[in-house]
Amino acid sequence: MFTLAEVASLSDIQPTYRILKPWWDVFMDYLAVVMLMVAIFAGTMQLTKDQVVCLPVLQSTVNSKVQPDTAGKADFTTVETTTGQEDASMRTVSFATAPTVTPNILLSRATSPQYQPTESDQELKKEQKDSSGRKTNLDFQQYVFINQMCYHLALPWYSKYFPYLVLIHTIILIVSSNFWFKYPKTCSKIEHFVSILGKCFESPWTTKALSETACEDSENKQRLTGAQSLPKYVSTSSDEGSPSASTPMITKSGFKFSADKPMIEIPSVTILDKKDGEQAKALFEKVRKFRAHVEDSDLIYKLYVGQTVIKTVKFIFILCYTANFVNTISFEHICNPKVEHLIGYTQFECTHNMAYMLKKLLISYISLICVYGFICLYTLFWLFRIPLKEYSFEKVREESSFSDIPDVKNDFAFLLHMVDQYDQLYSKRFGVFLSEVSENKLRGISLNHEWTYEKLRQHVSRNAQDKQELHLFMLSGVPDAVFDLTDLDVLKLELIPEAKITAKISQMTNLQELHLYHCPAKVEQTAFSFLRDHLRCLHVKFTDVAEIPAWVYLLKTLRELYLIGNLNSENNKMIGLESLRELRHLKILHVKSNLTKIPPNITDVAPHLTKLVIHNDGTKLVVLNSLKKMTNVAELELQNCELERIPHAIFSLSNLQELDLKSNSIRTIEEIISFQHLKRLTSLKLWHNKIVSIPSSITHVKNLESLYLSNNKLETLPAAVFSLQKLRCLDVSYNSIAVIPVEIGLLQNLQHFHITGNKVDILPKQLFKCVKLRTLSLGQNCITSIPDKISQLLQLTYLELKGNCLDRLPATLGQCQLLRKSGLIVEDHLFDTLPSEVKEVFNQDTGIPFANGI
Repeated sequence: MFTLAEVASLSDIQPTYRILKPWWDVFMDYLAVVMLMVAIFAGTMQLTKDQVVCLPVLQSTVNSKVQPDTAGKADFTTVETTTGQEDASMRTVSFATAPTVTPNILLSRATSPQYQPTESDQELKKEQKDSSGRKTNLDFQQYVFINQMCYHLALPWYSKYFPYLVLIHTIILIVSSNFWFKYPKTCSKIEHFVSILGKCFESPWTTKALSETACEDSENKQRLTGAQSLPKYVSTSSDEGSPSASTPMITKSGFKFSADKPMIEIPSVTILDKKDGEQAKALFEKVRKFRAHVEDSDLIYKLYVGQTVIKTVKFIFILCYTANFVNTISFEHICNPKVEHLIGYTQFECTHNMAYMLKKLLISYISLICVYGFICLYTLFWLFRIPLKEYSFEKVREESSFSDIPDVKNDFAFLLHMVDQYDQLYSKRFGVFLSEVSENKLRGISLNHEWTYEKLRQHVSRNAQDKQELHLFMLSGVPDAVFDLTDLDVLKLELIPEAKITAKISQMTNLQELHLYHCPAKVEQTAFSFLRDHLRCLHVKFTDVAEIPAWVYLLKTLRELYLIGNLNSENNKMIGLESLRELRHLKILHVKSNLTKIPPNITDVAPHLTKLVIHNDGTKLVVLNSLKKMTNVAELELQNCELERIPHAIFSLSNLQELDLKSNSIRTIEEIISFQHLKRLTSLKLWHNKIVSIPSSITHVKNLESLYLSNNKLETLPAAVFSLQKLRCLDVSYNSIAVIPVEIGLLQNLQHFHITGNKVDILPKQLFKCVKLRTLSLGQNCITSIPDKISQLLQLTYLELKGNCLDRLPATLGQCQLLRKSGLIVEDHLFDTLPSEVKEVFNQDTGIPFANGI
């Protein structure tokens, strides 16, 4: 036997799962418990009280003779029955009846399967035998046999097995109700969901976020009052979750700009310590991963629908066959056991003592199962009345400031619908952890706790321009304490996707340079006004052109703009620089990308642009016609553009002073004669190409002061190069030049000469007539000796001799008064060959910096 508590435990689920049990599931669980009680009660009564008592039915002739008891002790009745069979022999059954104990009492005991004869029963049998003088033990066993046989033959099967059927049906219904909690592929998801939901409900961050909503709603009303006073390109929307408002995008037709109005500090209702903040951040991550995992399938929904359908079908089945057996349960039954050869009777009339109770229990069970079935039908109606595989947080978005809470689908949506049937507050508090705005607020609080003013001050450094610089890398946002560094000159923000520049930046009066590396920063309206009036240099590094903040194109006082990123992908066939026309003071534009042509929109800034730099990362730049309109450009760099010749569009730039065509594929420079029209051209950089010769027409570029031809394939230097009397810097390093022409002495203004990495073995004496030389690079050649006339280079500050075939240095080297050891690049053993007094001179530190001219 098992107890009711043990059976009821089949329907028990973990207490935490109760939030997924709507009222109909709870009601059906209670109904199942009641049906279990009915089954167990009926089974217990059947095992202990159920019995059948049978009496024979006379079918032909019954002769009864009653003889008076002369002794006054007992009265015996003999009944002779003729069976009416063809057999002439007659069977006579005699019954002895005592005045105090009837045979029916004994027979009623014997019908029970657990019957064991008692001493009183044995005494009765003994008395019967002694008083009548006939054996009656066999007659009593016949009654026991008939009662047992008729119990199995005469009673309907439903009367005998009703408790067991109810128990089996109830267990099936209980299993069907809770199968989705036990099935391996769903129970893990449900357990994870319930665990996360409970933590979200109890998290202090949820309380803090929702408590601030009322305060923010009142602030939003104040913001709307000042909306009309702002420019058209500034939006006062406080919807931080809206992509169009929070991240301005550049489109083909133009751009949209929005900047948040200054946020008024709202006092925190609750204090969130560091531990609670870390737990909340972990919850955001868990919710994000759980959503990605559960939204991909609808197995939980299908399983719940399936088990509800099974319960409904089960209800219909039970009701159909059970209703037919209500009338079959009766108190009286006729039994035909077909054992005439044993007892002499063919028919018996039997009574079932449990019939009335079983009938009442059956009616009660049918009533319970009808109620259960109607609830199942209502559940199916609820399942198909609304799309449960979609869940909208629209109401939560309206009641809170987190308007970016996304709608969910599939199993995630279904679980939230089930939770709503328990308590809608769970879903509301859970939605806080689906909001990116909420997560950003939490990150901001944690960020400000971690990055204090003192810690940020320790990260401030001096850059090459001797400016105070702060570089923040991979943070969740911009700490508020950054804006307290009022003496900061350069601010670099890298890989900070949720960077927000607040109105406090107006305190940074020294800030003139800003770097945004993969950082689509959002700005408040006051912050934008400050940047528009004070920012001079801006660096923006991006992956897609849409990441460039739209407010960048409205910085009217900006002088230098550096754009580094992909501008020629499939989605960005045309760079969205239409709005550069607003940058009226822009002087320098630096673009590092993969362009196939120069965007014509760059010409919008042509009237005031003085320097254009394009680093193309190996993509061939084909169309350069737009350059013709940039007549005011003084410096032009086209690096790594796979150019094979000098573009003809360059020859139209009459104000060009410096041209840099580094790292291209130029093989010939015959077009150099056209440079004679560029009267202001003073610097020509053709380094890192494939040039094999210098044409004599280079003499026409008379104003040239700097010529860079390093890392090419030159073998000789033509005399025409040395006719450029204004030449101050000549760099022919890393070529295959074997001889320095004697004409080099004609370059009286030469200050920097670089011929490192060639095949020179002899230095002509005419080289030392260039008395203005300050930098002389002769390393990695085959030079065997240095002439004593090197002492004529009195202005020499840098001399490279390392990597040659020298065995000593001339003592006259000490007469180069400005040369010091730091500017003398030579092997140590060669330096030791100098006289001691010369070495002492070189070791003196005069504080005069040297320059290599590159």
